[in-house]
Amino acid sequence: MSKPLDVFFEMSCLTEQSIQLSGTYLQKKWFKTADRRIIGQTLQKFIEYNLAQFKFLGIQPFIIGTDQNTSLFFRSSGFIGTIPLRASDTGKQIGDFVVMPRFTGRDRFEDYIEILNLLGAEISPEIIDSLPLASGKNFRPPLYLEAVKFISSLELLLSKSWCKFDNVEKISNQPNGQINWKKYINNEFKIENRLKFPVRKNILSEFHSEYAEVRYVFDICKGELLSSNTPQRIKNTMRARLNFIEEKLYYHKPKITNNITVKTSDTVIVKSCKEQANKILNFNLIDSTAWRVDFCDVFEKFVQYIFREVAKETGGRLFSNFKFHSKTSKHYSWELKHIEPDAIYQKENLMVFIDAKYKSNLYNKSSNSETLKDDYRHDLHQIMAYSSFGKTDLKFGFLCYPSDQLEIKKIKYKNTINEVTSLIFVLGIPLKKDSIIEAKRLLIKELSIIESILEI
Repeated sequence: MSKPLDVFFEMSCLTEQSIQLSGTYLQKKWFKTADRRIIGQTLQKFIEYNLAQFKFLGIQPFIIGTDQNTSLFFRSSGFIGTIPLRASDTGKQIGDFVVMPRFTGRDRFEDYIEILNLLGAEISPEIIDSLPLASGKNFRPPLYLEAVKFISSLELLLSKSWCKFDNVEKISNQPNGQINWKKYINNEFKIENRLKFPVRKNILSEFHSEYAEVRYVFDICKGELLSSNTPQRIKNTMRARLNFIEEKLYYHKPKITNNITVKTSDTVIVKSCKEQANKILNFNLIDSTAWRVDFCDVFEKFVQYIFREVAKETGGRLFSNFKFHSKTSKHYSWELKHIEPDAIYQKENLMVFIDAKYKSNLYNKSSNSETLKDDYRHDLHQIMAYSSFGKTDLKFGFLCYPSDQLEIKKIKYKNTINEVTSLIFVLGIPLKKDSIIEAKRLLIKELSIIESILEI
């Protein structure tokens, strides 16, 4: 598939080194008024022009070569998203820079949505003010992504009672309440209408206008989720949920609206559902600007989910984001107030520390990159610092990275002075729902081996 004309460059997240873009090509394609004899300076100025945008998306640009042989390549991080770019020679907007999830599926977001549904946690795109994207709506999060989030919030709302007072007019045979005298006078000349009073009363009911507006948004989401815009795999998982909600809302008639008012008196669940509904209603009205999703956060929650399921099956406990607070008489401004492993697995005397790192190490096993070495050194020191809180002389830590396949490697570090040993497991986990069962089986096996070592 050819690259769209409004895209400067597209790459996957966690790419250590992208393909190289020659300065000559960039000058002909994007920087047409730049002097080709000093293309290196043009590229440097281009990076400086767009430094804030590159930083937002976690992109590191690199210039290599000199003179006519100058080239540009990029290193991506754990963010996905899209940013607009400016040309360095004219200052005008050119194509967008796009970073996509590192998945193999035909649709770039379907694995992401499956994981969000599994985790039950909303990880929304972060948006900043910028130029409108040159690619418009082509490289922004699709509507079905927001629709899935709305369905999740609506399911939560349906599990609770949401009643409101509706002010309705009814005919009463007694003049009680707020009477519409003008209407009464118009009809009272007939004898049979003398004791028919049009009275307005407040009725507490679920069948109120705001529920009708939510039903209207549900119909929009249902149409989108069952349309050709949504990947088949997502349709298959959503169809039963949509049918269940349809039955629950059967007696609620949709009311067309452009915006659902969020009130201070709304509960947290109602407010969340309304806010997500407004995102659906305003989806096509908002200009597409720079956005990103932090897959580091997604991967951390994914790893926590797997270990939590393992803890349920093995009789252990999992502590997510447990904090070790520092105690001192005086804190420096740069000092950490606490340290926080992503998770701790505990069973009787066994304590295993877990840290999830959404980095490209296991995608580049043969690389001699100094950046990768520095990243791994930092990660290793961090997990060993966490594991030092274990009470036994044998310390355990899991360092988890994303990987194309499930894999595990064991590394032993031993202090020959006091015989204290750290056993570090480097665990590669594919960020896909399909990998969970096999990952649980592997972890249960490894934790059983660790328990047997402690018993010796």
